[in-house]
Amino acid sequence: MNFPSHLKYTKDHEWILVEGQTATVGITDFAQRELGDIVFVDINTKGKALGAEEIFGTVEAVKTVSDLFLPVAGSITEVNPSLEASPELVNTDAYGEGWMIKMEIANLADIDGLMSAEAYAALVG
Repeated sequence: MNFPSHLKYTKDHEWILVEGQTATVGITDFAQRELGDIVFVDINTKGKALGAEEIFGTVEAVKTVSDLFLPVAGSITEVNPSLEASPELVNTDAYGEGWMIKMEIANLADIDGLMSAEAYAALVG
């Protein structure tokens, strides 16, 4: 499995790419494999401020629906428009075209509490 080292990870299987105060968030390669074929992504929190680990949406696979948890506190500024017509991008390109949201981070220090690629790889074994 692929866990890019320039990203941070959560115990709930989200990844975050931090660029200044802005971050891009998605689910990991491990998560998309566990879910199977993704058929729908439901995120209606654009414009909302949420706390760390609050639910920002759901992802629906053939067999299950799973909550999506915000890695750090902040405001959702953008939802990936491509996922509405092509939710399978999460399966085919979890760290690229399958990103889910962009957000403004409330406190950059919160990033320090997230896992490195090595720690996440150890978590999922």
